[in-house]
Amino acid sequence: MTDLKLKTLAVAVLMGGALAASLSAHAATPLVAVDGSSTVFPITEAVAEDFQKAKKNKVHVTVGVSGTGGGFKKFCRGDTDISDASRPILRKEMDLCKENGITYIELPVAFDAMTVVINPKNTWAEKMTVAELKMMWEPAAQGKITRWNQINPAWPDAPLKLFGPGADSGTFDYFTEAIVGKSKSSRGDFTASEDDNVLVQGVSRDENALGYFGYAYYAENKKKMKAVAIIEKDGKPAVLPSVETVMKGTYQPLARPLFIYVNAKAADKPEVGEFVEFYLNKAATLTKEVGYVPLAKEDYKLALKNLKSRKTGTGFGGEAEVGVEMKDLLTREGKQ
Repeated sequence: MTDLKLKTLAVAVLMGGALAASLSAHAATPLVAVDGSSTVFPITEAVAEDFQKAKKNKVHVTVGVSGTGGGFKKFCRGDTDISDASRPILRKEMDLCKENGITYIELPVAFDAMTVVINPKNTWAEKMTVAELKMMWEPAAQGKITRWNQINPAWPDAPLKLFGPGADSGTFDYFTEAIVGKSKSSRGDFTASEDDNVLVQGVSRDENALGYFGYAYYAENKKKMKAVAIIEKDGKPAVLPSVETVMKGTYQPLARPLFIYVNAKAADKPEVGEFVEFYLNKAATLTKEVGYVPLAKEDYKLALKNLKSRKTGTGFGGEAEVGVEMKDLLTREGKQ
């Protein structure tokens, strides 16, 4: 073998060794895997960035966005450590977790003002009643309620273009529960997407469009659309979504809690336990930064207590509950 070939072989061996060492080091870096709600994503992403900086990138946090339902499918199979959720875990998901031996800690992290939005050129539907929204979105409206003046005769005889989250979204579940009266009960002839940015684009480009999603996406795109003020019942004032109206309890029925669900066994791993504790300690500040409403200080303390005591199960009965009190939820016995 020539000297040149020997040198080339030596360099290749050294490079291969360096690459293997690099890959080994990367593989050895602790990983926290999160997936789920696009609504909760901005909070978790902000927490993950700050946590990784605090840990000097010695821990990696991945945050996926497959919707609340998609996230629970992965979580209940044991594929992720944490599931972002914009609604409580459902009975079928509870059963799947139980079947796979997954126990979980339910932790509320913020409030959201679910926001109904219209195009900036829309001047007729700046206020809407819950009854009008129900007439627009209920299953019976499919193929029949297709023009604005069918909802309210004072509104124009123009096509009604609807945009909303897909069926895997917790936002879809909560909206249908709060507005129609039954979770997942909705007309199907609307443009659906798990990506809230797709919904933003749809509403911003069509004068006759209406959609709904989490407040953070509205706050980020105020120049492209208008929020609709909601009238809960006849005789009540129209209320716009905001941090203030959620905290006062006047933005009803579309104010809702947001959650993370933590795999109880994974929480015993230092990187996961530290990340969740960091999350609860930083949530009040970071929640505001991304456009959501923080819980009360006492609620975060209760959530932290539940994490440390490894209180498992859900405070719900396998379905969304409109108007839940945080303190009550955090002190309920967990259901598996």
